[in-house]
Amino acid sequence: MTLTGYYFTGQYSGRLRIILLLLLLFTFFCSPHVRAQVNIFDLRKEKDTVTRFSDPPAKQKRFGRAALELGLAEIAPWTYDRYIVNVDYARISWKTTGHNLNPGSWTWDNDPFQTNQFGHPYHGSMFYSAFRSNGYSFWQSVPVTMVGSYLWETFAENQAPAPNDFINTSFGGIVLGEMTYRLSNKIINNHRRGFKRQASEVLGFLVNPMNGLNRIIDGKWGKVVGPASRSQDDSSKVSAEFDLGARKFNSGNQGLLTHGRFGWFGRAKLLYGASNENLHTPFSNISITAEFGKDDSSAVNVISVYGSLAGWDVSISDSVENLIIISANYDYIRNAAFFYGGQSVKANLLSEFRLLNGFKVNTAVGAGLIILGAAPDPYLYRGRNYDYGSGFAINGRAGFNIGNRFYYSINYRGSWLMTINGNKSHYFLHTITNEMSYRVLKDLSISAEPGYFRLEGNYKNHPDVDKTYPYLRISTRYRVNL
Repeated sequence: MTLTGYYFTGQYSGRLRIILLLLLLFTFFCSPHVRAQVNIFDLRKEKDTVTRFSDPPAKQKRFGRAALELGLAEIAPWTYDRYIVNVDYARISWKTTGHNLNPGSWTWDNDPFQTNQFGHPYHGSMFYSAFRSNGYSFWQSVPVTMVGSYLWETFAENQAPAPNDFINTSFGGIVLGEMTYRLSNKIINNHRRGFKRQASEVLGFLVNPMNGLNRIIDGKWGKVVGPASRSQDDSSKVSAEFDLGARKFNSGNQGLLTHGRFGWFGRAKLLYGASNENLHTPFSNISITAEFGKDDSSAVNVISVYGSLAGWDVSISDSVENLIIISANYDYIRNAAFFYGGQSVKANLLSEFRLLNGFKVNTAVGAGLIILGAAPDPYLYRGRNYDYGSGFAINGRAGFNIGNRFYYSINYRGSWLMTINGNKSHYFLHTITNEMSYRVLKDLSISAEPGYFRLEGNYKNHPDVDKTYPYLRISTRYRVNL
């Protein structure tokens, strides 16, 4: 499952194994049901009365267990760092803790890009899920993620607390945590038995270990429930597109055809929920993109998550639908040509124009605040090859669909960042993508996507940087409703 990024290298892959092992051991001490129990119900057919997962019955809140699991998410990685790989920063003492408790001790760190922009958000998702999977709501779990991040920065390392780590772990942890929590529950079908049920339980555990842990503790793992419980099922629609093909990109300003690198790639796009339903429920609509492939830098090249926070329907007629959506966004891009990491909050206007003969035009425009972004810096800063900044982001998209067979869209995303830690500079990054897709069979299409990334870095003490990174993707695409 690429969406949660089980492709860590180095310390984070080991940390993940330790966390999963301790989570499983934890169940033997906390669970009255070490084995899953199965109850047999009369499965006669009856009309379903289904409500949305985003508006479930009130759940029992288990503060003690949630706090214990939060502590486990803190202790497990530190145990691995200190006693397995024996890294220096895990050698904590009362002196280092006292130093870190001083607000004046905070300073930006220079950890690798993948650690800061992906490792910390994933760790933060564990803090978030500890409470979310124990009966707490989205907004009730948000401050816990910040508390968990602060505790780690202050007590689990002898290095000074870092603002970038706190923001990445907190905001990124909330976005990844809610996304994986919802997907984990959606994957599991509580009315199914046999191998498929067990496989879905394992996959759900991998997507969100905390949620899987609590299913074991509560005796829900593998337990079959009857038709009466269907009103509590997650009925949110989920669709997916899976691409497999070849891509070519250029790491400089030379021509793509003569100087580009070639390799295979795979991509998954998941759309959870409908943008025009449950508008006031956080993350009732989620868009997820994950890309991986042959690359010199990382197996995972893209993880992008969009989650709705609140929305309003401002449609003007039956044929013109308009929605205003406030979204939380997490972006991680890393390949041999280009890398970028950012977390933002945007206001989006989504529109659909339903014209004659099945012709549809969809548009989207958005703008908002980049809370923290990491942009490439070729001049290095304290050994770090990227700078941190805050700024603004804009995006626009227009696409049309002809007879549900031919689809074309043009997409633009731009970011402006003022450096707050790094070489004195400001950045303008943008990407333009054209996508064409033709459906040859019911759910199978051929797709082509030409585009480019552009980076403009304006420095006070170094020559400016102006680079364009063109690319081309060609793939077969399979679409499915899950």
